[in-house]
Amino acid sequence: MIRTAALWLALAGAAASAAPVTAPDPVAEDTLLANITRRAFDAPEAMLAELQQRWPTHAEPGQPREAAWLMARGRVLLAAGKTEAADAVAVQLMAREDGVDRSWLLRALAQERAGKSATTLATRALAGLDKHCPLGDEVRAVRELGCDFRSAWEALRLLQREQYAQGAFAVSEASVRRSLELARAGDDKHLAALSHGMLAVALQAQDKLDAARAELRTAATEATGDMVAGARVRNYEGAVERRARDIPASRSAVEAALLLAEQADAPHLAAQLRSNLVDSYMHLGLPKEAIVAGLRAMPVLQRFGDRFYERSLHHNLAIAHIKLRQFDQARAELAKVGEFGTDPADLVPRARELRELGDTWAEAGQYKEALAALHAERELNTRANERNRAAALEELGRKYDSAAKQRDLDLLARDGQLKDQQISNQLLAQQVGFAIGALLLLSVALVGVTLVRMRRAQARLTANQSLLQAQSERDPLTDLSNRRHFLAVMDEGARESRGEGFVGALMMIDIDHFKNVNDWHGHAAGDTVIVEVARRIKAAVRDTDLVVRWGGEEFLVFAPALPGDDLALMAERILRGIGGQPVETGEGPLRITASIGFASFPLGGTAGAGLRLHWEQAVNWADMVLYKAKAEGRNRGVGISAVDAPDTPALAAMLQDFDAACMNGQVQLRQLPGPVQS
Repeated sequence: MIRTAALWLALAGAAASAAPVTAPDPVAEDTLLANITRRAFDAPEAMLAELQQRWPTHAEPGQPREAAWLMARGRVLLAAGKTEAADAVAVQLMAREDGVDRSWLLRALAQERAGKSATTLATRALAGLDKHCPLGDEVRAVRELGCDFRSAWEALRLLQREQYAQGAFAVSEASVRRSLELARAGDDKHLAALSHGMLAVALQAQDKLDAARAELRTAATEATGDMVAGARVRNYEGAVERRARDIPASRSAVEAALLLAEQADAPHLAAQLRSNLVDSYMHLGLPKEAIVAGLRAMPVLQRFGDRFYERSLHHNLAIAHIKLRQFDQARAELAKVGEFGTDPADLVPRARELRELGDTWAEAGQYKEALAALHAERELNTRANERNRAAALEELGRKYDSAAKQRDLDLLARDGQLKDQQISNQLLAQQVGFAIGALLLLSVALVGVTLVRMRRAQARLTANQSLLQAQSERDPLTDLSNRRHFLAVMDEGARESRGEGFVGALMMIDIDHFKNVNDWHGHAAGDTVIVEVARRIKAAVRDTDLVVRWGGEEFLVFAPALPGDDLALMAERILRGIGGQPVETGEGPLRITASIGFASFPLGGTAGAGLRLHWEQAVNWADMVLYKAKAEGRNRGVGISAVDAPDTPALAAMLQDFDAACMNGQVQLRQLPGPVQS
C-alpha cells in the first residue's frame, strides 16, 4: 500500500496534465466513503482492502476526487494503527489545494488516537473548512458551497471533547449544536444521532436532566435501523444516568449498548462499552465483576491501539483492586497508567481521577499512597489553575499594554504638535518680539501638562500592575488567599527564620463527600457550598490567621504562634461552624460536614525544638492527619497532640508508616467529633 502511494506521488506531475475524470455521483460516493470509514473502527484491515479494491480512476493523482479518497484512506489506516502510513497520506493531502484542511484534520485525529491534545490541529482544520461551511447557513453551504460537512463535524467533535474535559460545558454545547446542524444539512442520520447523544451529555453536565433525556429520545429515533449508532446512543444514555446518580439505570443502558454492539459485530466498540461497565460495577459495589469485565476488554483495546480507553481502564482496574485489598495488582495497574503520561488538555479529569484514587487508598488504610495521590492531584490542579491564570493575566496584560501604547502615541503626537508649534513660534519671532515670550510660556505649559499626564498614566499603570498582582493571589470564588499567596508567605517566613524551620500551626480542612453535592445538586450548588464554608471558616479563626483555598473543596489555615490546646479549640469551632447549620442553596438546604487535620509546629512544642521541619514537610503532616480523619468516618478533626522522636530523620520515618507510629505510641492523636447530624 505504501509502495502504491509512493508511485502515485511520482506520477503526480504526469497525471496533472491528463484530462480530469469526473465522479459520477459525488454525494453517493461521499456516503460510501463515510460508511467504509465508520466500519473501519471495528474492521480496519477488511475496510483497507475494500477501499483499495474500490479505488476509482477519478481518484487517482491529480484528479478532482483524490482528496476525498485519500482522507478516507488515511482514516482507515489510523483505525488499523498504521500511524506512519496515515502521516504519509497527510503529506499527500497537504500537496493538494483542496486537501490542506483534511490534512490538518487527519493529523488531529492521529493526535487523539495517541492520547494527545488535538485542539490546535482541529482548530486549524476547522478554520479552513469554515470557508465553505459558514456558521448559520449550513444547508446552503452543503448544497451550494461544497461544504465538507463530515470533516467539519469531526473537527468540532475533537474540539467539543476537550472543551467538555476542561469543564467548559456551555462552550461544548455550542460546538455540538453546530455539529448537529451540519449533520442535518448533510442528511446524515448516523452523525445526527451521535450529535443528539453528545448534546445530551453536555446538557446533563449543566444540570439540565429533562432536556438531556429529550435529546436522548431524539437520538434513538435518528439511530433507528443503525445498530452501531444505537449502541453509541445507549452509551450516551449511560453517561447521562450515571451523572444523574442513577447507577442501576446507567448500568442497564450500557449493557443494552453492549448487546447492540455485539449484534453489529463491532468488537472495538464492545470493548469500549465493557470498559464503561467497569465503572458502573464499581459504583454498585461489585469490584470482582468490574475486574472480570475489564480483563475481557483490555486485550481488545490493546489490539486496536485504543490508548485513551486503555489508560482509563487501567485506572479503574487499579481502583477495583484496591477495594479488594489486592494492593500489588493495584500498583501494577497504576504503573501502566503512568506510562501514558498526562495530556495538558486533560488536567482537570486527571485531577479528578487522582482524588478518587487518594480516597480509595485512604479507605483501605494505605495512607502513604493516599498522600502521594493527593500531592499529585494538587500538582495537576496547580498546573490547571496556572494555565487559566496565565491566560487571564495575558489577556489583561494585552489590554493594559495596548492602553500604555496608546498613551505613548498620544504623548508623541502632542510632542510633535509642540515641536511644530515651536517652529511656528520661531518664524513669528522674527516679526513679533513679544509673541516669542508668550509662545514660550505656552510651550512650557504644554510640557508641564504633558508631564503631569505622563505621571498620572504611569501611576495608573503601576496601580493596575499592583491590582493584577493582588488578583493573582486571591481565589476568585471565595476571595480567600490562594496557594500562590500562601507559598509567598511561607517563602518569606523561611527567609526570615534563616533555616530554623517552620513555626506555627496548620489545619487542613476538606468538605466531606463534596463530589456528591456537585453530582446530585449541580455545580451552582457546589459553588454556593464552597463560598459558605469559606465564610464559616473565616468567622471561626482569628484576624491574624491566614485562610487559604488550597484547591477544589480543600482549605488550609495557617495560624502563627498557636499552641495545641488553642488549635484544638479552633478546630472545634470550625467543625461546629460548618456542620452545625445547613447551607442554603438554590436546590434547598444541604447538610455539610468537614474533616480536619491539624498540628502545631515544631512537633512536640518547645520540648521539640530539635524537630524543626521545612513548611512543606509540615503540610505533609497536616495532610496525613486529615486523611486519618477521613478514614475514621469523616465529620471529625484529628490532631497531633504529642510526638516521640529523637530527631528529624525519625520524624520522616514515622510519616512513611504513620499507622505503625500511632500504634507504637510514637505519635499521639487527639480526636474531635463533629456535630451530630439530625
